Amino acid sequence: MTLVVCPLRYLDQVVAERRPSHLITLLAPHEMIGRHPDLAPERHLRIGVDDIAFPQDGLVVPDGTAVERILDFGAGWDAAAPMVVHCFAGISRSTATAFVLACARDPAADEAAIAQAMRRASPHAFPNRRIVALADDILGRGGRMLEAVEAMGGNNFVPEGAPFDLPVGR
Repeated sequence: MTLVVCPLRYLDQVVAERRPSHLITLLAPHEMIGRHPDLAPERHLRIGVDDIAFPQDGLVVPDGTAVERILDFGAGWDAAAPMVVHCFAGISRSTATAFVLACARDPAADEAAIAQAMRRASPHAFPNRRIVALADDILGRGGRMLEAVEAMGGNNFVPEGAPFDLPVGR
């Protein structure tokens, strides 16, 4: 089972090469793309949120409803084919979402092990802390998810990430 994380710029290439069954788009509302033509509408979840961790005037902060939608969508993925998760840069919203989905997929998995697997796969990953904290609460992980991504450290502040795979259990 594989989650593929990428920036918007590589989305069409990644979809063509990897042939995912599901796709999650996380973009600011004013940047939102249409449904991807290679996937059925019910297999493309689009979440309009800005890449912020705290409310800011004029921006859409990720909230519990967005995280619940992500978790519900992920629960419908049979993992027979990859799921692609992307945001604008492939660094924060998408990596947080992939981390959340990997944790949700295997409730007994060690959050730190998942975070370190992400770090090995992607030196640029810097999961959005708000998405992770909300999911940590919803999944009842007692702060371990947030601690795990904090332990990943920084990402050298690159402007865009490269596509990478995050294997998931179960």
